[in-house]
Amino acid sequence: MRLLLLLLSFLLQPQSSNSLGHPALLNSIKSFHQPPSSSVADACRIFHGRGGLHPGADHLTLDYYAPVFLLTSFGVELKENELDSYCSALCETLDANEDDDDISQQHELTIVYQCRGANTTAETRLLCGTIPDPHIVTENNGQDQFFVHLLRGQNHGLFLDMSNGRTWLRNKCQTKDVSSVLNLFSYTCAFSVAALNGGADKVVNIDMSRGALKVGQRNHELNGVSNKASFLSHDIFKTWGKMKRAGPFDCIVVDPPSYQKGSFVAKKDYGKVIRRLPSLLNKDGYALLCLNAPEMNSEFLLDKVKEECGTEMVFVERLENPSTFESAFPERALKVLLFQYQPSDDVSSVAT
Repeated sequence: MRLLLLLLSFLLQPQSSNSLGHPALLNSIKSFHQPPSSSVADACRIFHGRGGLHPGADHLTLDYYAPVFLLTSFGVELKENELDSYCSALCETLDANEDDDDISQQHELTIVYQCRGANTTAETRLLCGTIPDPHIVTENNGQDQFFVHLLRGQNHGLFLDMSNGRTWLRNKCQTKDVSSVLNLFSYTCAFSVAALNGGADKVVNIDMSRGALKVGQRNHELNGVSNKASFLSHDIFKTWGKMKRAGPFDCIVVDPPSYQKGSFVAKKDYGKVIRRLPSLLNKDGYALLCLNAPEMNSEFLLDKVKEECGTEMVFVERLENPSTFESAFPERALKVLLFQYQPSDDVSSVAT
């Protein structure tokens, strides 16, 4: 029995010994078509092995930040012959796309490989091609533009799994349901760009990272919306007074790291943020609460909101993740929950 358990444990571990590459990833590469100039976004996930839908590929993801492919392996160092197989498949795909009328412009094949995670040697390197400088990708049919950086760090300037959240906010600003936004843990301020391009009058971005906010300011300059945004490099837990003076807001976006020692730990700190929401929101204002901790499910946020705000913050819906981030375990994936502030004297209706 013990031998059988050891064998099963081995088989369930992600393997990188297949010199031909993982079939599911190779199939995704084969079926990929570069987004044409009229597409909604030119940055997307191509293969999401992390979703658990492809046995043996849990460690693999492939993203496209036009015109660069980013291959990432989590916890498993890929051998050179396996990397070669993915490079060859991508080269064949680009060659096949040259005959596609939807492709208005071709680029040389550019691939970045990143290996990260426990028990591996962290590595990021350019396998082939040339990365544009500056490297800019777009959403919303090219109207929202963002700087990205694929050779520096583990975060690349734009979280692809949050694209539906940005679209939701942009649409709310276009319909004038939302005019003012407080963007907490704003990183490079992609939510702010989406809101202002959608027609928001004001966005306040707060993040402890000066470097991330500088990229956020460049994103606003790139989109021509700097005059309606402010950027505060502050500890959120020491900035409630400034936030309150700047508000109230029609929408608050809360997209924190799940665990950042010395800054924010979701399990113990999220409730501290949630309890402040009613004092910062206009009546009928929205709170978009995000959680990307696999070990905590949606109930964590639902319970925290009920515990800290009672019935005044009404749950509206959970936003779907992009289809390219489909997961066999949705509660381990990114959770984006929408709430609306309905003071205790008016909880009878919620507009979505």
